[in-house]
Amino acid sequence: MASTTLTGLAKDWNMTYFYPNRMGRIILTALSEVVEPDAAQAVITEAGLPQFLEQFPLNDLELAFPFEYVSQLQAASENVFGVEEGRAINRKVGRRCLTTGLQQFNPLLGIADLPARLMPLGLKMNIGFDMFAMVFNRFTDQVVRLGDDSQGYLWIIDRCPVCWGRTTDYPCCDLAVGILEEAIIWATGGRVFEVEQISCVAMGHEDCTIRIGKRPIR
Repeated sequence: MASTTLTGLAKDWNMTYFYPNRMGRIILTALSEVVEPDAAQAVITEAGLPQFLEQFPLNDLELAFPFEYVSQLQAASENVFGVEEGRAINRKVGRRCLTTGLQQFNPLLGIADLPARLMPLGLKMNIGFDMFAMVFNRFTDQVVRLGDDSQGYLWIIDRCPVCWGRTTDYPCCDLAVGILEEAIIWATGGRVFEVEQISCVAMGHEDCTIRIGKRPIR
């Protein structure tokens, strides 16, 4: 996998960065599909985002959904359901986001046919990671770079909305883990790989890194 580097990236955690409205809408829609309506409303309220109880963000690419909102929703799930169940729900929401996100962004990127392409599995993985990194780096203020080590592929988030402003003693970017899990299943035509977060800014690390095994587990 090609590895990109970042130079001069400002890590000013007091600045405000954004997802486009469309991604905020996708996250909130996925939440409402993964849990019961009352539970989704409880999470949104706990996150301090009552403006989204009646109407979700617009379906456009304006950068107007702050990173803080993404992080607050993750923490709120843990508060409402308990840490273990809340993290599992955030992961499920991430997986659902990927399904919806492909439908929303494919007209812009033309990526729908990747699973059907006749190419080696490893090449599909590389192309898939490159495409998804491009989506985040092009359409959001999130900053992603790719790498690998002896154990797997690395998805490295240098500016991460999922844990923005949080302090935890566990890696808490479960939304991102879920998105990657489903992205890999989609890109490889149904193969499942081990996906594990190995560093997290919320724990005091320099970046949020998710490792994906190089061989399918099924």
